[in-house]
Amino acid sequence: MPSSWGKIFRISTFGESHGESVGVVVEGVPAGIPIRLEEIQKDLNRRRPGQSKLTTPRDESDTVRIVSGVFEGKTIGSPIALIVDNQNTISKDYENLRETFRPSHADYTYQAKYGFRAHVGGGRSSVRETIARVAAGAIARMILEDDLGVRTVAWVDTIGEISSDLTEEKYPRSREEVDENEVRCPDSVAADRMRNLILKMKEAGDSVGGIIRCASYHLPPGLGDPVYDKLDGDLAKAILSIPACKGFEVGSGFAGTLLTGSNHNDEFYVEEGSGRVRTRTNRSGGLQGGISNGEALVIRAAFKPTSTIFKKQNTVNLNREETVLEAKGRHDPCVLPRAVPIVEAAVNLVLVDAYLYQRAMNPLWFKKWASMPAYYDDLKL
Repeated sequence: MPSSWGKIFRISTFGESHGESVGVVVEGVPAGIPIRLEEIQKDLNRRRPGQSKLTTPRDESDTVRIVSGVFEGKTIGSPIALIVDNQNTISKDYENLRETFRPSHADYTYQAKYGFRAHVGGGRSSVRETIARVAAGAIARMILEDDLGVRTVAWVDTIGEISSDLTEEKYPRSREEVDENEVRCPDSVAADRMRNLILKMKEAGDSVGGIIRCASYHLPPGLGDPVYDKLDGDLAKAILSIPACKGFEVGSGFAGTLLTGSNHNDEFYVEEGSGRVRTRTNRSGGLQGGISNGEALVIRAAFKPTSTIFKKQNTVNLNREETVLEAKGRHDPCVLPRAVPIVEAAVNLVLVDAYLYQRAMNPLWFKKWASMPAYYDDLKL
């Protein structure tokens, strides 16, 4: 079962929802990089279950331990291993799923592929696996912020048919802005409506999906490779590998198909004073030809409604018999609020890998962009 990602900054994740622990091994981090454990824990706290009435009531502290690769607060160049222990598993809630497949879940496909599966908590298909990605993503975030000033911020853009009313000029610039409400939508009016909808779905034993938008600010030009290793291709793979994610777009995305080329193209100009090459619009979402162009990277990720709901559903079992399922357990009525830090982590993992690759391939690039902090001032979308 493939569980690794990356070329230089390479992660290998392990663990299941109701196993003893989940974790990640991170390779490719140069020696001497400061690692702030409290920053990793902060990101995990944003992802953890039980943080509000909008999420699953499973109560996990998700306390992370670093067991290798770090000495006196800095990396030593060897693999970094991070582990989080599972402390609040109730496996008996899943006994009725031993031979029954949940509609739209990975139960049937895992059984068909491997002939055997961990039915408790969804096993490896559970969103609990993303603890590993968020922990590794926190290390990636620190490297990007410390070396390049890159800052990635994601937020809930829509829940069901309720959309935020944020123009590009009003996109949040910090995670603190996003966390001002439990929905993680910076539009407070829309957030209240979204919260009410999620609670309504929870009370009805149902679920609802939505869209997360993510922006990476201060990203220098030159990251990513043409043809088969395009940055948008790597981002798509990373984002779509997140449980429940069913759609991905960069910049104008599908809406761009409604425009003509003359209306869609991002015209270049030279910024007065700095001499920087800029674009007057950013419908490309910061990527052209699979390579970053120096503008903000903007993506969106679509998440389906949570598969496990408490309404009766028709399904089949291992014996190919039609039956009715009444699910038990503890599940999110909407994955979006907790998926925000997961999307950020996925983006940061792709960007740090591209950055370390570019730095190794072309040291002059790093010397140029790391020594030009003025380039990043007041970058528009």
